[in-house]
Amino acid sequence: MSLRRSAAARLIVAHLVMVAASTALVLGFLYWRVGGVIDTEQRAVVEAEIRGLADDYNRAGISGLARAIDTRLAQPQTRDAIYLLADAHGRRIAGNLAGWPPTVAPDTGWSTLSLFRLDRNRPTEISALAVRLPGKELLLVGRDVAARAAFDRVLGRAVIWAILAMTLLSLATGWAMVRLMRRRIGAIDGAARAIMGGDLASRVPLRHSGDEFDRLADTLNAMLERIETLVRDLRTVTDSLAHDLRSPLGRLVRHLRDAQAEGLDREARIGLIGQAEAEAETVLSTATALLDISRVEAGIGAEQFEPVDLAALARDMADLYGAVAEEQGISIAVAAGDDGPVVEGHAQLLAQAASNLIDNALKHAPEGSTVTISVTAGEGEAEFAVADCGPGIPAEERARAVERFVRLDPSRGGNGAGLGLALVAAVARMHGAALRLEDNAPGLRVLIAFNTPGVQAGP
Repeated sequence: MSLRRSAAARLIVAHLVMVAASTALVLGFLYWRVGGVIDTEQRAVVEAEIRGLADDYNRAGISGLARAIDTRLAQPQTRDAIYLLADAHGRRIAGNLAGWPPTVAPDTGWSTLSLFRLDRNRPTEISALAVRLPGKELLLVGRDVAARAAFDRVLGRAVIWAILAMTLLSLATGWAMVRLMRRRIGAIDGAARAIMGGDLASRVPLRHSGDEFDRLADTLNAMLERIETLVRDLRTVTDSLAHDLRSPLGRLVRHLRDAQAEGLDREARIGLIGQAEAEAETVLSTATALLDISRVEAGIGAEQFEPVDLAALARDMADLYGAVAEEQGISIAVAAGDDGPVVEGHAQLLAQAASNLIDNALKHAPEGSTVTISVTAGEGEAEFAVADCGPGIPAEERARAVERFVRLDPSRGGNGAGLGLALVAAVARMHGAALRLEDNAPGLRVLIAFNTPGVQAGP
């Protein structure tokens, strides 16, 4: 892979550039500040010395000032000091310079010069301040800037070594960071490739460190769980369709062929056509139910969510199924207050889910019993439930009962395609709710529990 195309290489280079730039800025600021402090201190010392020498001049005259300069030059700590006392014509009286510099005028501020000292045979860079004494004599005091140049050289070498050290350190930390990222990204890549190879159970490994990679792995694993569930459901649907539709389609073809037989009377022919029509209706209802489940699983219709009063929904369902239940000798009771809980949802899909629950209850409730539609509300939750007094579903079979094409025999098998509760479960998931099957003692109680912040009290 080309370095220009490598994200790792670009990351290391960017890290290196930022570290080098920040190091250069810090050391540059340090040099500027330290150099400024040194220059300020040196000038303050020179100005203080001029004031002190002026006092010597006032006390002892020109000869006393010359002795004071000679005394200072004899001290080891003044080896970088520059002193020159000259008469009004610039001739040397005392000091370590041969004569007055022609380019320096007294009382004009600081000057930087290259001069020969008496104790050295090469030019010396000095920074000096010159004044004229009351007797017209000239006094120059300064400092050899060689020490400052030496400081600059030392600091320059320190900057070079610091930048070199920071470069090596940044390369090391960049390499370690990239290695960590590659290892974690490699785990994600490995899981993705395994899934591409058909291993849908593969997951991104977690380190349980709680860092950004673990949070990303959690999100990806949740997505992979969902994908695996959808693929498994798709396989189940495909296999179940092949199994469940083969029989009604075979009967449909057989009834149509029998209806074409010669010598068949009109009444028998009409009967066979009616049977064929019933089989076609079964196939159509199965396909419609599967299409409805697929649309719900895909979240189609989520943009049509609106406030839905669960108590009003329960009463509407009871009115809708009241006549059907009465024909079967079953009564429908509603346990819901006038002001029921209100949830954000798809009114039509919630009504379809409630219809499936009531239809299932009526199929299995014994004659003379009661099907109860109840709505309850608590703190931040609401439940819509349908209960019957039928044979119920064993606890170990309830998880399977909400899967597609599952028909539990013999108690609740019926003649359906086994998609009613699967659609209810899909609608519940779409609304962030949970579908639970409970024992009604006797019978079955199926409830949709809404546990979202969207639940609120009714108007």
